[in-house]
Amino acid sequence: MLSDMKVYSREIQSSVLETIPQMLEAFNGASNGAIQMSMDGFEGDFIKNAIYSSFESSKYRVDRYAANGAKAATDLAQIEGVGVKVAGAFKMAFEPAQMTYLLKNPAEGIEVISRGVSEGIFQDMLNSGIASATAAFANNAGVTNDITAGTNAVVTQVALNDTYAKFGDASQQIVANIMNGIVYHQLINEALVNTATLFTAGNVRVIDVQGKISVVTDAPALTNATTDYRVLGLTTGGIVINNGSDIVNTMGEDVTKDRAELISHTDYTFGVNVKGYAWDVTNGGKSPTDAELATGTNWDKYVSNDKHTGGVVLIADQS
Repeated sequence: MLSDMKVYSREIQSSVLETIPQMLEAFNGASNGAIQMSMDGFEGDFIKNAIYSSFESSKYRVDRYAANGAKAATDLAQIEGVGVKVAGAFKMAFEPAQMTYLLKNPAEGIEVISRGVSEGIFQDMLNSGIASATAAFANNAGVTNDITAGTNAVVTQVALNDTYAKFGDASQQIVANIMNGIVYHQLINEALVNTATLFTAGNVRVIDVQGKISVVTDAPALTNATTDYRVLGLTTGGIVINNGSDIVNTMGEDVTKDRAELISHTDYTFGVNVKGYAWDVTNGGKSPTDAELATGTNWDKYVSNDKHTGGVVLIADQS
């Protein structure tokens, strides 16, 4: 049994690396591309991408009848987005004497462990991306619709529409909502009846509500303590999670115990990127915690126009 642990470890890792891409592919399509997850990796602590800055600031009005004076030119420049690598792990202990099913049918035990780890990593990737986007958006007044001080301060269709309006004539770029289960049912109470389920993984659902994709998941960042709920409206690629292939599983015996005890340890990393926002390398640092990802000042808007960012956020009372 103990001599087989390395074999089991390899098979668990292979199974996880096979299962996660299938989950990510299904989710990406179902979420209309608003949240994009991939197995593509990157080296180092940060992932950087450069785009050309907007030409809007170089435009000016010309008077054909005025003197032809001097006008400074705007330099062609690039601006840089930065994503950050996040690390996590699963550690499970069990006694071989209590895992006789593993001897009888090793494939069954491998499937149980790999499925649990796969769903756990997927959930962590999703929660981390949502936390980061929620923090970044809520720190930008231009894309935040906070109705908590109003007379009708709960999530409604009108409140959602007012939130989309933050993007003005670009509101059609918002392709998906991200909401928790309670908000979803509040909207259902407003007679939204088209709720076709497009994707399910654990407690994450992607549904079609009145022709608009809505990802329903009780991600911690969508509930602020006991005061308010938060709903994201995302554009295509509003959240990008990558590096899902960086997974290592080991299995060995804890020789300090009276009875034989086995430890299954899975380490993984992934990158979090929020469209239009750069991870603040100085303030946020490397290998961030959940709290650091959820800190708005650790995400700096690097595009000049809010319409070029990842989306909008509605902040409403819980009841």
